[in-house]
Amino acid sequence: MTHSFDLSMTSQKRRARRIMEIFSQHNPNPQCELVYSHPFELLVAVVLSAQTTDKAVNQCTQRLFKVASTPEQINALGVDKLRQYISSLGLAPTKAKNLIRLSQQLTRDHQSQVPDRYDDLIALPGVGRKTANVVLAEIFGHPTLAVDTHVFRVGKRLQFHQASQPLAAERQLLQVIHRRYLPKAHHWLILHGRSTCIARKPKCSICIIKNHCPQKI
Repeated sequence: MTHSFDLSMTSQKRRARRIMEIFSQHNPNPQCELVYSHPFELLVAVVLSAQTTDKAVNQCTQRLFKVASTPEQINALGVDKLRQYISSLGLAPTKAKNLIRLSQQLTRDHQSQVPDRYDDLIALPGVGRKTANVVLAEIFGHPTLAVDTHVFRVGKRLQFHQASQPLAAERQLLQVIHRRYLPKAHHWLILHGRSTCIARKPKCSICIIKNHCPQKI
């Protein structure tokens, strides 16, 4: 059953604030589910996570980071050997090539450091808008929101965006969600999408934000 909600921007911001407060009460310090120990490892993990689960990425990086966890070490592996470590992931050949080129570029242009500017990040091979936003939010605390499939779905069900593409969804979500809840909102929406607001049959009966959701199925 779909309920009628006020879709004015003021009302949406107020409802978003209530929802974020509920998430905060239940999980005040949400954590990234990708395992990493420094910025470059997170960047590698996010690049590898495209069309792949975080669990699968963590299984690969657990082995990979023991032998190569810096741009110089990744580059030294070479494409073929790197591909062996990530062979269980989707798009492994492309990801291996991108990570080698990314490592070379970081070494050459950024003193082997992960940059904290969006334009510098998306200039790296294999790094798109979502990856850049994850790094900016997780590592540098920028008030941004990476839109993956979970964030897109949950945001649309909450009627915080009406977009058909991630970029438009991101812009609409950033208008509705106050910056003080960023970047934690990214984690809250992902976790909610994975555990409760799942794709085929959302678990509305146990949803902690059901009283503020337009969708009661």
